Amino acid sequence: MERLSGWLLRHRALVGLAWLVITVVGVVLAPSVSSRLQPGTHLNTAAYTANVQIAKAYGGATENPGVLVLDLPPGQTATSPAAAAELKAVDAAIAKAMPTMRTVSYASTGSQSLVGPNGTSTIVLVYPPHQGDDVSTTVVDDLTAAAKSAAPSVTVHGTSQKALEAGNQVQQANSSVLSELIVGALGALVVLAWVFGSFLAFLPLIMALISVLTMQLMIYALTYVMPSSSPIGPAVQYIVALLGLGLSIDYALLVVNRWREERAAGRPNDEAVRVAMKRAGHSVWFSGIVASLGLFALIVVPNSLVRGIGISGLFIPSTATLVALTLLPVVLSKAGPRLDSPRRRRSGSASRFWTAWSHGVIKHRVAAAVVGLGILIGLAGTAATINISQPTTNALASAGAYTDGLTALKADGFPSGTLLPVPVYIPDASQAPSIVKSLDPVSSLAGAVSPTGPGWRVDGSALVIAIPRHEVGTSQGGSSLADIRNTVPHGSLVGGDPALQVDMVQTTYGSFPLLFGTVAVVTLLLLARGLKSILLPAKAVLLNMLSVAASYGLLVLVFQHGIGMHALWGTNSYGSIDRLAPVLIFGFLFGVSMDYEVFILARVREGYERTGSTSRGIVEGVSRTGRLVTSAALILFFALAALSTANDITVRQIAAGLAAGVILDAVVVRMLLLPALVSLFGKANWWMPELAARLLRVRTADSTEPSSAEPVPVPAGKG
Repeated sequence: MERLSGWLLRHRALVGLAWLVITVVGVVLAPSVSSRLQPGTHLNTAAYTANVQIAKAYGGATENPGVLVLDLPPGQTATSPAAAAELKAVDAAIAKAMPTMRTVSYASTGSQSLVGPNGTSTIVLVYPPHQGDDVSTTVVDDLTAAAKSAAPSVTVHGTSQKALEAGNQVQQANSSVLSELIVGALGALVVLAWVFGSFLAFLPLIMALISVLTMQLMIYALTYVMPSSSPIGPAVQYIVALLGLGLSIDYALLVVNRWREERAAGRPNDEAVRVAMKRAGHSVWFSGIVASLGLFALIVVPNSLVRGIGISGLFIPSTATLVALTLLPVVLSKAGPRLDSPRRRRSGSASRFWTAWSHGVIKHRVAAAVVGLGILIGLAGTAATINISQPTTNALASAGAYTDGLTALKADGFPSGTLLPVPVYIPDASQAPSIVKSLDPVSSLAGAVSPTGPGWRVDGSALVIAIPRHEVGTSQGGSSLADIRNTVPHGSLVGGDPALQVDMVQTTYGSFPLLFGTVAVVTLLLLARGLKSILLPAKAVLLNMLSVAASYGLLVLVFQHGIGMHALWGTNSYGSIDRLAPVLIFGFLFGVSMDYEVFILARVREGYERTGSTSRGIVEGVSRTGRLVTSAALILFFALAALSTANDITVRQIAAGLAAGVILDAVVVRMLLLPALVSLFGKANWWMPELAARLLRVRTADSTEPSSAEPVPVPAGKG
């Protein structure tokens, strides 16, 4: 760091010009990033392979259809001549109103699977024209209106899985990255003003905005080099922008705060920059590596969406680190003293509150450890009940026409699984009737049908639609999907969105142990080398894992059990957690929360090496970094809270889980458990076996430990 800072101070103009060019290019290209992002997920699974083939031949038959429930007039059944005429009229009206849609009905197939048990009702399945198209509320409304107009004497209800989902939330105006970025930046500015009490508060924010623009520029470039099998999804832009804002501010805050301390100690400005880079800069560099690891490790998950986020997320800590260690020192050396006015808050002294806090935790270290571990273990226990799946239709249903449609569907004897049928691609259309016959008696199915109308026979193939009694892809999916796969002959491809969701969960979380182990082992080795200890890294990794599990518990309480969900987002509980939220929260939170561990332990280690006392090291470390860490956590919290307002439920759950996890980690883990456990471990904290030291190339020095819990006073100042 000393060589780097020296070079930067000698080449201020060159560094400043380089970052100016990067920023200008970022401003020009950032608006174009969204147009380069592509939705969709690529998997190496049976359902994905099936969906590719189905989409090629039958377009939107991979999606969940709209469902019309037709209740016939009293005294009529589906076979009555008058009813038959009206049912054909409904088909004709739908074809006229929406000629690109594909329909599956009793009138066109004669299948009893589409007729209610008493024969007085029937259903029509309507599929969108293309894969990725939703049967939205507007489509359902148009279908219902067309059916009612064609058959006035028939009672018509319309619903779909997407319509139910839309009806279970307050519709918000379309959010944008810019609007959420502004909200997050304003929240961060309030915290920075409290920390610095001068115009210096704007500096970390400016560094963060430059970082975010650079990140967007890198994402833009990445879209040109990523293969078509691993596209970068739209959610990446939100995640990179808001998490990048928070993390960039955190890193800049650490460097600026240390520079300010050195200035208060009487050092000349350039020397203060050098010392800040040597001490805080090393922590930022180390934290950036650890945070990058957690994100980049997501590439072990065989899911293109997760891999895309992992590769893109790699730019968040790396860019934040680059800006904090190159541009920020140049600005501090050139304009730092002028920006540090008017000085409403003293710097360079230990915080009185955090000094008292650290003494209290050391004195009551056993109680503090018990309370902290109790909170984490309690929440982690709640996480054990996590339900990673699609929400059931009952959870989606709230009130309104689409819920009425679901109620009518079930009242007429059709299972709720009708909303999530399973399409089966049959290469040889002549086999379709026999496959339907083999699926009809399967107990977990309500039947099967092979439509033969226009658009349902392509290149000699056919499609069989299996209607499950259970909702495939949800926690109540039962054995329907497995039974279909076990019944159809070899060569038939079982697809559909619900089947894809099941495969996605299995492949994603089947790789979770590998992700977990990779991150844990590499982080342990990095921390052991950086902290010159074996016990401290082991404690940090274990507490981080427990902290992530506790964050899952908070996610379960809010999104699965619905505590506070309606008040915060105007929506009811879905009774489940999005399939991608836990794995992505792990990737982001593990690295981010480890930053705080490094920030604090670096100062604790610094104090220990100077005094030879663990107690003195704890007091000095916590008193100097307590306000810094809590401020950094608040800044990141505001950025993530802004991100949680996104209309995308996946982004919302990830952001809310991370926001809660960051605050939980900063308060319970870093400010309570960390000092308590370090105090309890005493001299063992600094133990490094000779063999491990040689392997990790760590230089160790024996130090004496006068007392593992003796609270030695540290001069306190206002803070």
